Parts: sequence; C-alpha cells; structure tokens
Amino acid sequence: QTCALPIYDDAALTPAEPDYRVINLPTTLRLPIHKSSFELTHRFNGNLKRGSFGDQASGLFGIDNGATIGFEYRYAPARHVEFIAYRTSFDRTIQFAGKWDAVHQSGANPVSVSGILSIEGGNNFRDRYAPSLGASISRQWNDMVALYAVPMWAHNVDPLTYDAPGRTKQNTFYLGLGGRARIRPTVYVSAEVSPRLGGYAPNQPEYAFAIEKRAGAHLFQLNFGNSQQSTFAQVASGGAPDGLYMGFNLTRKFF
Repeated sequence: QTCALPIYDDAALTPAEPDYRVINLPTTLRLPIHKSSFELTHRFNGNLKRGSFGDQASGLFGIDNGATIGFEYRYAPARHVEFIAYRTSFDRTIQFAGKWDAVHQSGANPVSVSGILSIEGGNNFRDRYAPSLGASISRQWNDMVALYAVPMWAHNVDPLTYDAPGRTKQNTFYLGLGGRARIRPTVYVSAEVSPRLGGYAPNQPEYAFAIEKRAGAHLFQLNFGNSQQSTFAQVASGGAPDGLYMGFNLTRKFF
C-alpha cells in the first residue's frame, strides 16, 4: 500500500501566520499557485529618540520628516514557489527574490521551512549588487503563536561605499529571530531582532516590534524599530545605535 501525502489548502487562513513578513524578516507563509500579494512598507525619517515629547508631537512623531517607502509584489508561478520584486526608496534599491516553501509543519514535520535566494541592486538595479541566501524556519502553536529563525548570508553589505578606494565587498552572516502572538481574534503583536554571527557587523543589530490588525485579505502593521531599511542585505547592515523610527506595513492578498 502507498500512503498519499496530505494536501494542504494554501489559500486557507493561517491564524498564527497572517503575513509574509514578521516586520522585515520573511515568514514561511505560503502563497497559493497563480495568486499574488502586494505590500507597502513605510519607515518615517523622524528619530523618536531625539528631542522632547513636545518636539516629537510638533512633528507628529516623525511623520513630518518624510519616509523611506517600499513596494513589494509577489506571485506564485508554481505550487510552493514564489517570485518577489521589491523596491525601496533607500538608494533606490530593487530586490528580486525567489522563495521555495519546502516543508510545511504537520504531524510528521515539527517546523515549516522556506528557502530564500535574492539579489538586490542600488540605483534602480544598475549597480551595487548584493546577493543573499538563507531560509525562514518557523514553529506554530495552537493558531496563537509563531516563532521564526532566519539564518541569512548577505554579500556586499556596505553597498554605498564598496567601490571606494581600498574598500572590499563585505560579507555578513546573521540569524534573524522573530515571533508573532495573536492576542485577539484579528489582533497581533510581533517582534524581531537580527544579530550578526559573523563577518561585517556595523551599527547595532536590527530590531523592531509592532502591533497588527487583520481585516479580511488586508493586514495593517504599526511598527517601531532602529532601522529604516528592509531588504535582506540592508537588515545585515544593522540599525542606528541611537535610532527609533515609526513605520507601517500594509499587505493586500489577492486570493
């Protein structure tokens, strides 16, 4: 006798994993075949650690200072395969990525695993190229909590200065750690940190925390973190030692 593997409905809601990001780190959420998703990332330029409360309030807590904005579109051409295009206004960086959702948590598999390969380039993908290779590994409990480990290697982590005289392209290996907890049927809190374990490690490790609201196919996240950057290589470059920036992610799934 043969035992068929279970077939999971990739379009079904996963209550503990409602989005394709924790905040910046990738999750293992699957995209149904021939379906797509759009995400807007927004990181305001105002540093919440500078000035008094009155100063912050007068600038609407950083909103008046402009923002670093990103647009992401992902599509699944085959089952468990995603193509992702993302552009952020920081250095006019465009990132192309592929994601393979290789393992789904089940009775036989204690975790979900997604492999990730990407290449990003500044000046609208004309130069300063930075490839990354890694994976997102998750474990969920009772539709309430999801924890993530994201080992990631990134090359050319210092793209703005790598072609300066005497400068060599930098490599970084970091381990992103994140989690999301559902505190109400459609309300979540999430957090992440990305310590560097080897290689080039400027600034402080990137960290962020957030509160989220799910409404149908939409997810709105209000986040706070020490970095305005959000690609894989940019996360490797760390966050500002004295920075805290407000931002948001807005996702719309088309299925």
